[in-house]
Amino acid sequence: MQHSKYPRSFSHIGITVPRIQEAVKFYAEVMGWYVIMEPATVKKEADTAIGQMCIDVFGEEWDEFDIAHLSTSDGIGIELFSFPHGLKEAPAFNPFNTGLFHFCVQDPDIEALIDKIVSAGGKQRMPIREYYPGEKPYKMCYVEDPFGIVFEIYTHSYELTYSSGAYQDKSN
Repeated sequence: MQHSKYPRSFSHIGITVPRIQEAVKFYAEVMGWYVIMEPATVKKEADTAIGQMCIDVFGEEWDEFDIAHLSTSDGIGIELFSFPHGLKEAPAFNPFNTGLFHFCVQDPDIEALIDKIVSAGGKQRMPIREYYPGEKPYKMCYVEDPFGIVFEIYTHSYELTYSSGAYQDKSN
């Protein structure tokens, strides 16, 4: 089988949260994401396809967990998990270690979104920064949700931000 060379699309991201109902409320009300499957409990069993998949993924050291599915305006899925026996505090922020350390959302009104996040119990981790001060209005900021999960906000698309040369030396 010959493989085509094309970029794959992004389907979804899975995020473990301490309390599923609070997380769904935050992401639906503050981020505006659509709830496409209300929170449900999945129990460990091997009689259904989803039960077997969960055993394959999580192993045998669990009995049940809660799950909900949301979607961004551009169709990216957000799969929220909450495990009763898992740690309820966010892991230490350490972007230097291998692994995922953030996801990014886009909102042209970055200030208003940050205000909503902070009002809902989240945090602003840094000042809003501009990629091209005085030249282009592209801004970014790192924030945390109320559960300590770190993410980033851009005002403009990834393609616009980086195709403009964010890391290029403009002094030449």
